[in-house]
Amino acid sequence: MTKGRLEAFSDGVLAIIITIMVLELKVPHEGSLEALRPLVPVFCSYVLSFIYVGIYWNNHHNMFHSIQHVNGKVLWANLHLLFWLSLIPVVTAWMGEHPQKNWPVAMYGAVLFFAGIAYYILTRALLSTGKNTEFAKALGTDFKGKISVVIYAIAIALSFWMHWVSYALYIAVACLWFIPDKRFEH
Repeated sequence: MTKGRLEAFSDGVLAIIITIMVLELKVPHEGSLEALRPLVPVFCSYVLSFIYVGIYWNNHHNMFHSIQHVNGKVLWANLHLLFWLSLIPVVTAWMGEHPQKNWPVAMYGAVLFFAGIAYYILTRALLSTGKNTEFAKALGTDFKGKISVVIYAIAIALSFWMHWVSYALYIAVACLWFIPDKRFEH
C-alpha cells in the first residue's frame, strides 16, 4: 500500500487536535490585562501541548517521508498513536484549569507516556514491513524515543509529590525533541 492516504488522514487528525486545543482558550470577560492572569496556566499548558503535537507532526512527516510502503499493521499502529494524541486536548484543558493538582498533571504525563509507547510501536511496525531499509538505518537505536518514555514514567510518579518537577520533565522532553529528528531528513 502507498503511504499517501495514511499521511493525509494523520495530518487532518493532528490539525483537528490543535483546533480543539485552541478552542479551549476562553476569552476574558473584561478588557484589562489583569483579566488575563487566570488564563496564564491554561495558556502555558496549551503552548506545551501545541509544541508536543507539532513535534509529533514533524517527526511523523519525516519518518513517513523515509519509507515507501505501509501495511495493515502500520495502519493500526498509526491509529493507535492518533488515539493517544487525540486525548491531548482533554488533559491539556484539565491541567490548565488545575495546574496545582496532582491528578491532572499525572494524567497529562500518562497520555504523553502512552503516545510515546504508540510512537515506538509505530516505528516497529514500519520496520516489520521489511521494505523500509532506509528507515531502519535512520531509526538506529531510537534512544530519544526510549528515554522519553522513561522520563514520562518518572514524571507521572513524581506528580503526586512534586508536580512542578513533572512540569520540568515534560518541558525537558519537549526540548529534547523540539529540533526535528535529523535521522530521517536525509
